[in-house]
Amino acid sequence: MHFILLFHILRCINFIALPSLQPTVYSCDNGHARFISYAPLETIEAKSNELKGALDPVNRTFLFTLNVNSFRGFNSGLQQEHFNENYLEAAKYPKATFKGKFIEDIDFTQDGVYEVRAKGILSLHGVEQERILKGTLDIGGEDIKIKSQFTILLEDHNIKIPRVVYQKIAPEITVTIEAMLKPMKE
Repeated sequence: MHFILLFHILRCINFIALPSLQPTVYSCDNGHARFISYAPLETIEAKSNELKGALDPVNRTFLFTLNVNSFRGFNSGLQQEHFNENYLEAAKYPKATFKGKFIEDIDFTQDGVYEVRAKGILSLHGVEQERILKGTLDIGGEDIKIKSQFTILLEDHNIKIPRVVYQKIAPEITVTIEAMLKPMKE
């Protein structure tokens, strides 16, 4: 009887004293997103340092969100204004999100660089689309660095380009993301 009681007490002490064994969620609020439009008459590039994300390694799930108004670096202020008001309609659709799950089983306790595929819903301009995106996870110490590059077809998200500027905006945009996620503090 004393052995069983002692066993349960030790089990409780280990549970309380070893919080590092508890599941951890990782997050970031200053990841980087960049897009480039290579059109016949003009190249447009803009960047944001406001990519926010969370990753649950136990369930292999994630959510990333970006305020589309946060992009900077256009060729002109007028170009940025047209991007926000006319193309992405940022007042109506202020956020882009990607929510999903990693396809591969990843051992988040083992440091290393892993090639991964993430399946999820990409929401942009009010249109949700299921996508599988490739990327890398660089797990080192307590940090997880995520990188991905993919393309977005504007027509897939009902983003209309007026005929008068059709030669200045590519129908397919290259997007690059990079984020350093750290354990969330309680």
